[in-house]
Amino acid sequence: MEEKPKPTMDSKFRRVLVAASRAEQLMRGARPKVEAGKRKPTRIALDELANDLVDWGYGPPPAPEPEEAPAADETQAAEVH
Repeated sequence: MEEKPKPTMDSKFRRVLVAASRAEQLMRGARPKVEAGKRKPTRIALDELANDLVDWGYGPPPAPEPEEAPAADETQAAEVH
């Protein structure tokens, strides 16, 4: 079975958001996935991203919004004009 290629970061903004989220996890006690040494959590998070060690995704697609039927008052107002 073929494995789908991992999506790449689509923008620098998303990279910053994912790195910030991972850095927050590290500050709360998550174990680093790379050699941490005496580096700050933000640097560790960026290194993890560079090595593709952080799972991220777009999440599930949004549910379509249900279409509302026009109200009876709107249809009558349109007929009067």
